[in-house]
Amino acid sequence: MKINGPQHSNLNPYQKQFQKQAQVQKGEAAKDRVEISSQAKHMQEASNAKQARLDRVEELKNQVQSGTYQVDAKETAKNVANFFKGQA
Repeated sequence: MKINGPQHSNLNPYQKQFQKQAQVQKGEAAKDRVEISSQAKHMQEASNAKQARLDRVEELKNQVQSGTYQVDAKETAKNVANFFKGQA
């Protein structure tokens, strides 16, 4: 015949209540955190750069259509020459 010892879990009901309170306090102390990776930051910067480029293209389109776009011939010639020299 096997005789089991007393069940310790029912001996101290206050201990259970104390343990529950401790668990709740631990849960309250832990706060949610968000960390943004450097890769995500880089993607955000690239997205912002793309939008800035689209805005610039739209501005240039409007200038060309209205006839107010001015071209610096010397700067254009310099850039074309550098491109063909491989310095671009």
